[in-house]
Amino acid sequence: MHRLIPSRYSDAGTLLDDLADDDDMLEKLIRLDGATNDRIQGEQSGLPGISTYELIYGTPNSQIVRAAFLHPSPTGSRFNGPTRGAWYAGDKLETSLAEVIYHKKKHLAEIVVPEVSAGIPEADSSTYDDWLADFHAEFHSLEPASDFPECLEPEPVPECYAEPQRLAQKLLKEQSNGILYPSVRKKGGRCLVCFRPPLVYRPRRDKRYVISFRWERNRYRHDVHEVPFGKD
Repeated sequence: MHRLIPSRYSDAGTLLDDLADDDDMLEKLIRLDGATNDRIQGEQSGLPGISTYELIYGTPNSQIVRAAFLHPSPTGSRFNGPTRGAWYAGDKLETSLAEVIYHKKKHLAEIVVPEVSAGIPEADSSTYDDWLADFHAEFHSLEPASDFPECLEPEPVPECYAEPQRLAQKLLKEQSNGILYPSVRKKGGRCLVCFRPPLVYRPRRDKRYVISFRWERNRYRHDVHEVPFGKD
């Protein structure tokens, strides 16, 4: 299944490499960063909603999986709260694109740019990597969608997350692996939210895409095109 993440988070290295003149300075910068970096603190001591015993280490691309669980939104997402993230993925690339594009448009529309006529950004371009992962486990299913309308409301965000977050918390306590559910943003698409880091099997990076937005006729329009790595 497909998970799109901003390309800047794909690399395993540290941005501090560009700031350090030598290895000694890099070590000092890393220690300083570790004192205030939520990701590093989470990897060392967990978060209120997830302990280090649940995270995975020492496997290829494990840092990508850990990041999904250690960087929840302040308001949470549809099936997770603010103290524990989850691995969200779509059955097809188009499904993941629809989810990302919706949230990006919403984010852009909330930015105030007083010096332009629209009052919001007139254009934006973001680069994403498509991360693939396999799943071999049992998941709860919210299908058909008509049986779970309170958990699949498209709007308003984040208010519509209240009921599905309650359901997810209940299932999590019951040792659920996660939920398979109809995509709210892509008709016919299916999404998976995995609650357990070890179940994200063989995460690997596939292709890179640039998603461009432009404000036109009172709405954001978008274009998607693939780019080679290093060409964004």
